[in-house]
Amino acid sequence: MKGISDIFIHRPVMTTLVMFGILLFGITGYRLLPVSDLPNVDFPTIEVTASLPGASPETMASAVATPLEKQFSTIAGLDSMTSASQLGSTQVVLQFNLSRDIDAAAQDVQSAISVAQGNLPDDMPNPPSFRKVNPADKPIIYFALTSPTLPLSDLDEYGETLLAQRISMVSGVAQVVVYGSQKYAVRIRLDPNKLANKGIGLDDVASAVEKGNVNLPTGILDGHHVAYTVQATGQLKNAAAYMPLIVAYRNGSPVRLEDLGVVLDSVENDKTAAWYVDAAHNDRSVVLAIQRQPGTNTVKVAGDVRNLVTTLQKQIPASVSLHVLYDRSGPIRDSVNDVKLTLMLALVLVILVIFVFLRNLSATVIPSLALPMSIIGTFIVMYYLGYSLDNLSLMALTLSVGFVVDDAIVMLENIVRHIEMGEGTFSAALKGSREIGFTILSMTLSLAAVFIPVLFMGGIIGRLFHEFAVTIAAAILISGFISLTLTPMLCSRFLNPPSQERHSAIYDASERVFNKMLGIYDKALEWSLNHRRLVIFLSGINLVLTIYLFIAIPKGFIPSEDRSAIFAFTQAAEGISVDAMMKHQQAVAAVVRKDPDVKSFFSTMGARGSRSSNTGVIFMHLKPRSERKYSADQIIERLRPKLAKIPGIMAFLQNLPPIQIGGHLTKAQYQVTLQGADTGELYKFAPIFETKMHSLEGLHDITSDLEIKNPQVTVEIDRNKAAAMGVTAEAIENTLYYAYGSREISTIYTRNNTYRVIMEVETHFKRDPSALSLLYVRSRDGQLVPLKTIANITQDLGPLSINHTGQAPSVTLSFNLNPEFPLSKAISQVENLARKTLPADINTSFQGTAEAFRSSITGLGLLLLMAILVIYMVLGILYESFIHPITILSALPFAGFGALVTLLLFRIDLSIYAFVGIIMLVGLVKKNGIIMIDFALEAERKEGKGPVEAIHEACIVRFRPIMMTTMAALMGTLPIALGFGAGAESRRPLGLAVVGGLLFSQFLTLVVTPVFYVYMDEFQSFLSRRFKRRGKKE
Repeated sequence: MKGISDIFIHRPVMTTLVMFGILLFGITGYRLLPVSDLPNVDFPTIEVTASLPGASPETMASAVATPLEKQFSTIAGLDSMTSASQLGSTQVVLQFNLSRDIDAAAQDVQSAISVAQGNLPDDMPNPPSFRKVNPADKPIIYFALTSPTLPLSDLDEYGETLLAQRISMVSGVAQVVVYGSQKYAVRIRLDPNKLANKGIGLDDVASAVEKGNVNLPTGILDGHHVAYTVQATGQLKNAAAYMPLIVAYRNGSPVRLEDLGVVLDSVENDKTAAWYVDAAHNDRSVVLAIQRQPGTNTVKVAGDVRNLVTTLQKQIPASVSLHVLYDRSGPIRDSVNDVKLTLMLALVLVILVIFVFLRNLSATVIPSLALPMSIIGTFIVMYYLGYSLDNLSLMALTLSVGFVVDDAIVMLENIVRHIEMGEGTFSAALKGSREIGFTILSMTLSLAAVFIPVLFMGGIIGRLFHEFAVTIAAAILISGFISLTLTPMLCSRFLNPPSQERHSAIYDASERVFNKMLGIYDKALEWSLNHRRLVIFLSGINLVLTIYLFIAIPKGFIPSEDRSAIFAFTQAAEGISVDAMMKHQQAVAAVVRKDPDVKSFFSTMGARGSRSSNTGVIFMHLKPRSERKYSADQIIERLRPKLAKIPGIMAFLQNLPPIQIGGHLTKAQYQVTLQGADTGELYKFAPIFETKMHSLEGLHDITSDLEIKNPQVTVEIDRNKAAAMGVTAEAIENTLYYAYGSREISTIYTRNNTYRVIMEVETHFKRDPSALSLLYVRSRDGQLVPLKTIANITQDLGPLSINHTGQAPSVTLSFNLNPEFPLSKAISQVENLARKTLPADINTSFQGTAEAFRSSITGLGLLLLMAILVIYMVLGILYESFIHPITILSALPFAGFGALVTLLLFRIDLSIYAFVGIIMLVGLVKKNGIIMIDFALEAERKEGKGPVEAIHEACIVRFRPIMMTTMAALMGTLPIALGFGAGAESRRPLGLAVVGGLLFSQFLTLVVTPVFYVYMDEFQSFLSRRFKRRGKKE
């Protein structure tokens, strides 16, 4: 009967051209593959922002956030919705499920904003806007602009107008966040005493400025021969132009703006600042942070931005320095290049293994060709499916190196065995390939089948490992094709009979070593077959221990990586002044600057966007890993106690996670959210829960987003008195807004930009609540009424920010873990504490990474069972047997035990990566069983041998290919287990799990599987006899 390989052996030209086609298209596909850090696992995320300058957090939450949230909740596919309302601003973050297209979701969001518009305050300067960005995702590039001579407003002009606007147009850029923004503005600061003496109200000044600074169309003079454009000098473009502006006349004399206060060339937001610090600089700066859209390629977007900035830099004067503080694409490229190096090292090690066992150059080259052919062929599949060259796909290829060669080794070894029996090379190739073809098919299909359950995984883990599973399965299937086509064809042409081979002394010595190993194994196998019950008993104990270890081992999510970056949040007391916050932030920066491993950093503080006025950020770019002794996590542990000694401010340090999960930006990596209908009860129990969390083992940096102790002044309007004097509540709040809200009262239009004219009272009138009594409010009849006569002024505490999750008030507590403390244990502790501490009507839910871990860990055990079941089904179909697949899978507990013990010895959690390694072991260790059992079944059927004799002979004859395939898999995985290069921290658990499992299971399965085979064969015979007797009786 002809085999699959016959046509390829008989037609070498066809085989060669098919392989050349795979080579050609594979190299082409490789060159076209994009480079990325990980497969796209970004949830479609949209951030909606709305502003109402001067509005309190309560006003923003009730009048702006709530109407928007009601409309957003009707959008299909919305997974989570969180909002944060601060003084004058609201941010709503909408995160959709992975199946939703972000552009379609954006259209739904725009429609919802349009519907909600009618319920929003009329005096909002602009309607709510949205961006396709995850605010919790870290920027891909930081640029810092500094200048020793230019004012900060000019520096900001280059940053925001020249750079930021052009960068925002790059495909894939979601937004450019400007830290330390110093956009030019004219700031009018008025003296309430001078206003009172002149009988002028704040509204009079605002009206005069608005009418004095205009930019209206003025028409055309259309003459007989010439048309003239009419221009008027209605625009006032700087502070000096506003000073002589006449506000009113008193006693026949003009009262000018300069008589009522001061007019300054200032900035829009004078409550924020940023600094750029490195070895040569410690300067005020404007920092541009470029954020990408979810789902875009970081390396490509960063490259496009860098190319554009290089062009734009020519338009920036020499007095402005542009620093690239951090480029996230750099560590990604380093990590990918290191995985490529790991892949090459694995190739070399596997080829050396083949050579050591075969000790023949031509015999080594033939199976070794299966390696590059399988990997290059996989690039065709990757390109067709739109994958990228990332850490996971390259790790899949690296791991595949260890076992794509297995099929070729088994094919070659069987053909060599026939040649050693005296057959001709061509005949041996035909017979050997026919004999082993089914074995290779079984090995290939069953190994590829391991990854079928991964394809059905949902959520972020499914998205993350889908590409990994398909890549490795494609490599396995292509290697099976190569082994059934190219390998036997090459064997039929290039293998030499043993009589033509001249062996060296080294060959003879190595052969003696191998024969001694075989002799030792023969004795161990005989002992095992003679003590079958003891072997089965010990195997049962091993199974129990494996199950116990799997339940008891500490579990983690995704290991942290050293990307030469540390992110720090700073937080001071609620209600801290801008000047005091600036001093505290500088104190933190001074400690960071002294650290020898920090190459450069930027520091910023003050209110902007979703950040409160008492917070700041420090982003540190570390020296390259090769230039420092300590990892990023170790540097964090070193800095933490130093920063804790600074009074009045707390610093929360984070090593940026490889994958950002969730859209809620918090001060620590893991979050738990409390929700309750009763806000008072929620705000009462949240601090109690936070305090008790500090007593939990392994947790630090515990903090809350509950900020309700901000000092505030309440103006209690006496409505009866106000009505009697003709003063409305609207007039009172407008006056307060003019005085303290940094209210925009006019706009300056230029060719390239627009700038605000801002009005407020002078700074020293804003330092003490008693200054409110100096204000006057305009009544209906035009009289000025003292505020203190119609309102009582009291001091109390109020919220600095109000947060919602869904549409309900919420408090989110965040925490970090001590080094090597398992996430599974931390989550269990927090859940137990919540049950004991919180009342039943306050719900708790984990967010972001913690929630992704909880949902993934529940499905991992099922995933492992599914992988085993799928392999059992595939093997049962191939062997037409319910019994033999059990024999083949008998090695699994030993592999699992070895993997778990190895992880415990190296003090590594059972992370997602390590778990994938265990699933891979399911596919790897069953190969030994297939190689043995195929031969034993053949010996029973054709030679009439008993099960003990058949399996004994199978083990001895197949000892060499079993050792070769296992050593090849071991060497292919060893470079990953050693863990060198960028990003090795996440790859290492997978490598250790595979290496540990293979080492432990390899030697035990060689003696345990034969015992299982004997018992299962006897059991099958027993069943056959029972069915035959029943058939005869019937």
